[in-house]
Amino acid sequence: MKKGLILILALGLFYTASAQETKIGFTNADYVLSLMPESKEVQSQVEAYEKQFSNSIQQKYQDFQAQVAEYQQNAPTMTEQVRAQKEQELQGLQQSLQKFQQDAEQSIARKQQELYQPLYEKIQNAIDKVAEENGYTHVLRAEALLYISDEDAGDISELVLNKLGVEAPDASATDE
Repeated sequence: MKKGLILILALGLFYTASAQETKIGFTNADYVLSLMPESKEVQSQVEAYEKQFSNSIQQKYQDFQAQVAEYQQNAPTMTEQVRAQKEQELQGLQQSLQKFQQDAEQSIARKQQELYQPLYEKIQNAIDKVAEENGYTHVLRAEALLYISDEDAGDISELVLNKLGVEAPDASATDE
């Protein structure tokens, strides 16, 4: 009986000691990214790239609409065979337009990922350094937290911003 009690106490002390060694922090990488000066440049590059596709899609759509209008105007005078051929042609154009739009969306997503990747790597390196310098054993994404009793305890976002050389906005100005 005494051995069991001693074992339980020893395990309890071991658990308490190991729990004290754990230091958990969290940060919001998207928040940090939004304050980085480089993110504005990357965002403008993404928007410019997106605008190129948007202009092309808009032009292709206008051309398609013009062909549909022409078809509708001339359909009553067309033979059945010509009308069927023209309808098939218009369906092909519509499918081509939809494929172009899907390909454009995928291309924009790839470009966005390509441009933002170095910034996220920079943020990750800063998180790693802050964690090491401050003894954090775990750093979580703030978005992954389901519950935290004290929102300020463990938030390392300002430390990460400082490590990146980015000035954090004044907290009192955002609270008002």
